[in-house]
Amino acid sequence: MEPIIEFKDFSFKYRAQKEPTLKDINLTINRGEKVLIIGPSGSGKSTLSQCLNGLIPHTYPGKIKGRLTVNGKNPKKAGIFGMSETVGTVLQDTDGQFIGLTVAEDIAFALENDCVEQSKMIQRVYDVADELDIRKLLDHRPNELSGGQKQRVSLAGVMVDDVDILLFDEPLANLDPATGKSTIALIDEIHKTTNKTIIIIEHRLEDVLYKDVDRVVMINDGRITADMTSDELLSSDLLEKAGIREPLYLSACKLAGVKITPDMHPSHIETFDVSGVEDNVQKWFHETAYQPENNSHETILSVKHLSYSYDQAHRVLDDISFDIKEGEMLSIVGRNGAGKSTLSSLICGFMPVDEGEILLEGEDITPLSIRERGEKIGFVMQNSNHMISKSMIFDEVALGLEVRGVPEDEIKERVNETLKICGLYPFRNWPISALSFGQKKRMTIASILVLNPKILILDEPTAGQDFRHYTEIMEFLKMLNRDHHVTIIMITHDMHLMLEYTHRAIVLADGHLLADETPARVLTDEKLTEAAYLKRTSLYDLSLKCHIDDASAFVERFIAEDERERDHG
Repeated sequence: MEPIIEFKDFSFKYRAQKEPTLKDINLTINRGEKVLIIGPSGSGKSTLSQCLNGLIPHTYPGKIKGRLTVNGKNPKKAGIFGMSETVGTVLQDTDGQFIGLTVAEDIAFALENDCVEQSKMIQRVYDVADELDIRKLLDHRPNELSGGQKQRVSLAGVMVDDVDILLFDEPLANLDPATGKSTIALIDEIHKTTNKTIIIIEHRLEDVLYKDVDRVVMINDGRITADMTSDELLSSDLLEKAGIREPLYLSACKLAGVKITPDMHPSHIETFDVSGVEDNVQKWFHETAYQPENNSHETILSVKHLSYSYDQAHRVLDDISFDIKEGEMLSIVGRNGAGKSTLSSLICGFMPVDEGEILLEGEDITPLSIRERGEKIGFVMQNSNHMISKSMIFDEVALGLEVRGVPEDEIKERVNETLKICGLYPFRNWPISALSFGQKKRMTIASILVLNPKILILDEPTAGQDFRHYTEIMEFLKMLNRDHHVTIIMITHDMHLMLEYTHRAIVLADGHLLADETPARVLTDEKLTEAAYLKRTSLYDLSLKCHIDDASAFVERFIAEDERERDHG
């Protein structure tokens, strides 16, 4: 096989750091391979990708030791433009990659830079648009598109230049589950039909392994800790040691006392050989007790016949009704554009209601201003940086109380108490810039909690986070819910989050309420998951393969048992 990427004793240290981020990397990727690179946050996997496309050292300077060649080029000498002819990068945030006013202009941008003759340029744009099934979108503006469509347009913009290597940086981060699944299928189809070298950087291991990869390279603390097939990796303890989530169906098998081996082909639930597993799983299911939670509290929030339209023609929400009880922790799920964010905006008062009403503890909150609602219903945005106004932690958490005219002594007492609850009291006098992502997320939650809201709404609380940070944030929210009786509503694309941490799911599709059910029942209903663009849980597929007659009960028992292990682990 012909090598296309070669790292030889390669190290890289950013200019502002004392220690190298990448340490003694030796890695060869062959032409036409499809390689998945995984690792916890801060492991160095993004730094590795930036070495491939020339961003390091040209945009992010630092000290390089060792040797790197990409398709015969040295990125340090070739520069960003030179590497762009070989490596096409599809960013996690596709919006940050768009340049043209229309899809066609955006795709043609690289060809214009190369001074390609116009008739050839137009034909090449048509060809790549047909290849990715986006020809009907060529006249659209990129910001009008859905998440999956944006992903395809972004991919077209790099494929149009006929690069040899396609580099995907967290391609699933902002996509609903079904669109994420189709994205992985699209990448696989491109690999099979073009034989391009594909590199995927992603921490959602189970979702990427929906389609085969040739190898998985795991990076931790700047070093390569594994370079093997996915079957070999999933049969080892390396994922657990690195704090990376394994596929749920394997976790369920391990709970049932099964040892996973490579000859079981554990990479996909479809290929997973359960012949030596079925008896253990059935025995575990029948012997495991499960008592569903029963919330007998009073209703805290009622949404009654809620409808909303941005243009008076097409209803984004149509006759939505549901009740939420005090102390619940529930999820609102559905595809991009289903109406989830609109619903939360109406509840918080960011937009006026067209029809229907919203009641908080039986009182109509329509007359309340955003500020008045904010004292009762807190909203935490997906991007913590969008919520921050101050440079110091104490000042940021105190801001909401200050603008409400709360006395200084009371502010200090309430801020300190809230910071203790959020585990941030030792850092109260620190600058916000010194916080990690998880700490910053907790700080933005603290700035809402200090107002003593009855309900907390969080938009994608774990988006883009590895398993360790995901668990840190979710266990914190679980503590707030359990110990401080905060009712928590989460808007999420993460089916694992929905299963593991919420006991009820409100499912939206095209502005309609499709279901108000337990997550286990939602994710074991084939018709419902398809209609709502969700992804059926692999635990359901495992239950079918093991001939268990009640799939939702199997899922509920696994989640309950897994939660018990986490609580006592």
